[in-house]
Amino acid sequence: MTTALSLLDLATVNRGQTARESFDNSVRLAQTAERSGYRRVWYAEHHNMKSIASSATSVLIAHVANHTESIRLGAGGIMLPNHSPLVIAEQFGTLETLHPGRIDLGLGRAPGSDQTTLRALRRTNETADAFPNDVLELQGYLSGKSRVPGVQAVPRAEGIVPLYILGSSLFGAQLAGYLGLPYAFASHFAPDALHEAVDVYRDTFKPSEQQAEPYVMAALNVFAAETFEAAAEQKKIAYRARARAFIKRGAAGVDFSDDEIDALLVSPQGAQLNAMTKYTAVGTRDDVHAYLAEFAASIGADELVLAHPATEIADRLRSVELTGGAVPATAAAI
Repeated sequence: MTTALSLLDLATVNRGQTARESFDNSVRLAQTAERSGYRRVWYAEHHNMKSIASSATSVLIAHVANHTESIRLGAGGIMLPNHSPLVIAEQFGTLETLHPGRIDLGLGRAPGSDQTTLRALRRTNETADAFPNDVLELQGYLSGKSRVPGVQAVPRAEGIVPLYILGSSLFGAQLAGYLGLPYAFASHFAPDALHEAVDVYRDTFKPSEQQAEPYVMAALNVFAAETFEAAAEQKKIAYRARARAFIKRGAAGVDFSDDEIDALLVSPQGAQLNAMTKYTAVGTRDDVHAYLAEFAASIGADELVLAHPATEIADRLRSVELTGGAVPATAAAI
């Protein structure tokens, strides 16, 4: 038995880089993933973040689809409370019509940004409460069984656009189980509830037209290189940059030296930042595959969604190549 691997591309815009360069890199990453045996590539909806260029998620999916041939592409995910279910059904019906058999639609309920941006999106704190009903409304449009009399999503693709529920808490696990949909846990940045959420999902799962049995996906970070030392150095640089970005949200205009960031990350105050990246595979291909196999076994994952956060695109591409293919299953646990 093996565990499938997929790619999460955050369309990162590094310091000194343009959004167009980020999109070019996304194409290269997807093409590399396609050659390397990955099952799918997902893009996440984020807003008002200078370092992430995937805000118009469906547009980016269309762009990458035009430059790849067979790999599945989708949203990981669309933050549905930011949108009308009808509009999302139209967008993904269009994508599936243009690229049949290749489009996924992962759904989350978080805003994907800060409170000020939430208001700019015309979203309120109460909007998330409608998420379960919005999922059902969207599902109706995509299947041609609209829950809104007289309203259909046009175009509606002939093929199926499969839905996935994304989450980092027990709420998403319960909803995915109740609706009988695959469940993807965001353990690459929110690891704490992973095992409990997977148990809740399996306990509450009810077979559906889309999914007869539970299907568990979990995300984690990967730094793969020719040597363990090179991978470890990539991790240090990437997580240093990540910490700097988090800190600067509350201290705009203030720059921090590498030594200051490193000191923070080993301090009690930096413990939360370190904890967010608890699930990170580092090392050679064999090192990474061993870690991934143990991680998958610990939750019985059907598929792993991998983020490759190295700051240099050449390192990300090589990490994708080295990690590619299916990971053998193991009975070991982390």
